[in-house]
Amino acid sequence: MKILYLHGFASSGNNGSVRLLRSLLPDDVIISPDIPVEPVEALPMLERLCAEEDPDLVIGTSMGGMYAEQLSGRYRILVNPAFQLAESLLKNNGLGRQEFHSPRQDGQTSFLVTKGLLEAFRECSAKCFRNIEDDKVFGLFGIHDTIVHTWDIFSCHYSNAIRFDGEHYMNDSTILHSLMPMVRKVRDLIDDRRRPVMYIGLETLKGVNSSVKAFRQLANVYDVYVVASPAYNSPETWGEPVSWAEANLGVDAWNKVIETGHRGLLLGDYFITRDPEEGGLSDFMGTVIEFGSEQFHIWEDVLTFFERLGGQ
Repeated sequence: MKILYLHGFASSGNNGSVRLLRSLLPDDVIISPDIPVEPVEALPMLERLCAEEDPDLVIGTSMGGMYAEQLSGRYRILVNPAFQLAESLLKNNGLGRQEFHSPRQDGQTSFLVTKGLLEAFRECSAKCFRNIEDDKVFGLFGIHDTIVHTWDIFSCHYSNAIRFDGEHYMNDSTILHSLMPMVRKVRDLIDDRRRPVMYIGLETLKGVNSSVKAFRQLANVYDVYVVASPAYNSPETWGEPVSWAEANLGVDAWNKVIETGHRGLLLGDYFITRDPEEGGLSDFMGTVIEFGSEQFHIWEDVLTFFERLGGQ
């Protein structure tokens, strides 16, 4: 897969996030240019680069997310996109000389933020959302981001808005547990890959220290869903499974929480549960794994079993 990575404001194409992505994706081509400071130069350059390289996926962070949204015709992952960059700069950086956070190919170490530059960013941001491709754009938003707040703006135009446990700037944990699951999802969409479907009962995940790690490992190989059975007559509890999954499982569980009292009606390959009799699971057409049984006493037993299956 060919990936175009667009860095954030005052950064470069040789930052730490790019280096980590290249180590995690050694078989992929990652193009990461230094983006010109001036938007009037930056966007045309990125459009030419897309036309020449034809990347399968564009990943943009902060300012790069604002530019990435405008590069239509391909899959895009926007991480904390700065759709109101001028206002964010005024609030957090201000006018004057700024230092680049990482080395640039041209050797420049600093630049000026002027009123003219801010106005240029406003004009560039106004071009966003002119060509909505809802099935190709995913937004990742750190719940602890104190610099950029564009969840509401993004959600007005796109449905794939995803929260993750992180701040504005990506760190190793954000890349591993939030960005990489989305890269995997896009790769599956491009390759039209269908992974074996696995369901895990919410009661099987709650209260077990190793459940989050196990869920993430399984999600690397299988199409994993969380299944909950809230009380039908207590609608005030219906949102709890989604909230728990978002807070504990993160991006791997995004849009993959199912609430039903009739588990046996689900179509899939595997179902991991503490109670194989609950919700009519005797009618489940796939393989039921009884978590806590002698064979699958702990998550390590479950992981060993599926490792031996080799993704089948």
